[in-house]
Amino acid sequence: MIEKFRGLVLPGRESYRVLDRAETVLLDLTDDGTGERPEVSRGELRQMLLDSLPDGIVQWGRKVSGVQALGEGRHELRFTDGSTVLTSLLIGADGAWSRIRPLLSDATPEYVGVTSVEYFLFDGDTRHRATAEAVGAGSLFALAPGKGFLAYRERGGTPHTYVQLKVPQDWLADTDVADGASVSARVVAEFGGWAPGLTALITDSDTALVMRPLYALPVGHRWARVPLIGDAAHLAPPNGEGANTAMPDGAELGQAIAAHPDDVEVALAEYEQAMFPRAAVADASLAP
Repeated sequence: MIEKFRGLVLPGRESYRVLDRAETVLLDLTDDGTGERPEVSRGELRQMLLDSLPDGIVQWGRKVSGVQALGEGRHELRFTDGSTVLTSLLIGADGAWSRIRPLLSDATPEYVGVTSVEYFLFDGDTRHRATAEAVGAGSLFALAPGKGFLAYRERGGTPHTYVQLKVPQDWLADTDVADGASVSARVVAEFGGWAPGLTALITDSDTALVMRPLYALPVGHRWARVPLIGDAAHLAPPNGEGANTAMPDGAELGQAIAAHPDDVEVALAEYEQAMFPRAAVADASLAP
């Protein structure tokens, strides 16, 4: 598994570049060590993890519509296809809008005032050379008050960009959000006067945009009995911490259950004892 993971990590030097809106380089840092950059393709990582599981463990196309507690740790899951499943251990790993979390907590995600719009440029070094050069060898930050570009290279010279805007939640109320061209035009309009090498991260995108309004749960969010992991547990504005906390959550919970297969209460207590303090540190660093 570790060797497969290494294959997803870009080889080379760690690189961070900071530009202003005119594409002037304000800071360009490269680690002269022999380490590897941690940019991993989410899709490839997800596929690697899925491939490590026995067939049939993941059941696709079964969306949970509701959950009912039955007592003594048991739950009934209802699915949109009308089927039900009884569980002896229920784990909420279902993201920001978890169906499981309302069983345990009244906390709901709140919009933090920032929306991220995601774009990709494939084969940047050949098809989008000027923009790829602006991004540099690793991560790019081009920021101004209330807006900016966060981009990094994936394998194959692909710039992966998050355009971030401090906007009201309804800022596109007068725009058809299903019309990607219209939405991108609104996004580009927020960057009037910015260098073409930066705005091309939007206008030259090879994929349809993905809108990501950013939400957060209260820092220090806690619950009891049913374990939650990842964004279902401690949703925070992303700078990488979503996956970075979800992966140890899942690994540590699995280790605790494996260590105490006959006493799930001990396993959950052991997991939560480590998880709550660890997550609180990450969440507090990202609090809006």
